Amino acid sequence: MTGPSDTAQDRPARPGGAGAGRPAGGTGGRPGPSSGADPEGAGDRRPEHPPSRRGSAPWRAAFLVVLALVIVAGAAWALLGSSLLVVRHVQVSGNRGVPAAEVSAASAIEPGTPLARLNSASAQRRIERIPQVLSALVSRSWPDTVVIAVRERTARLAVAVGTGFELVDVHGVVVRRSASRPAGMPLLKSPPAQLRDSPAVAAAAAVLASLPAPVRARVLAVTNTAAGVTLQLRGRVTVRWGNVGRSPAKATELQALLATGARYVDVSSPQVAVTGR
Repeated sequence: MTGPSDTAQDRPARPGGAGAGRPAGGTGGRPGPSSGADPEGAGDRRPEHPPSRRGSAPWRAAFLVVLALVIVAGAAWALLGSSLLVVRHVQVSGNRGVPAAEVSAASAIEPGTPLARLNSASAQRRIERIPQVLSALVSRSWPDTVVIAVRERTARLAVAVGTGFELVDVHGVVVRRSASRPAGMPLLKSPPAQLRDSPAVAAAAAVLASLPAPVRARVLAVTNTAAGVTLQLRGRVTVRWGNVGRSPAKATELQALLATGARYVDVSSPQVAVTGR
């Protein structure tokens, strides 16, 4: 006969039963501190660190510096030393009386000059020495063109000189010479000895500019003396204008009085204008 103890010893252990899979010397399935258990070598594991990159930092910085220098050197070569960005064309605009070839020659801009080295201010000053040019603007148009925009002077008065006429602008600068007085351009009588920058020329031109277009078209001659400006109109009409002050009021009064058929009009004081026949 077998006893109870023999039966317990011969009975196979049930999976998951009490004490199954439980290491000795500990509870709850966790090895104790003295158990010596080290599953999967956990006791020898060390924290992993990425490989240090400090050694590559100086090389990377040096590479970036060299790359920047190469880029700067390449840009400088393209701008100043190569034949890629140089002057190949010169375009002139705004000119009517001055040939484009004359403007281009006056600029002294040489073909093949690197655009980056172009001294536009010097070129502008040279172009403005042309008598007919009031102002000039020189600019770059990449990759190979220089653009010159000129503003020409406009003749306002004719001055009799010898057998011809000098046509001057508001600053007294001679724009051109002509054998005959152009139609519609008033003659400046008793001109000053020095035309350029003359206050007398400027005042005469200012009076003409303030006139209504129908009246300005009738002006044959302008005289500017110490007594002021006097106009000679078609139909043997004389207008005493006086100084350039209050020009709008004088122009309005003059146009109204000319409609009356007056042959003499004094608008030097527009409030007390005087007329005569």
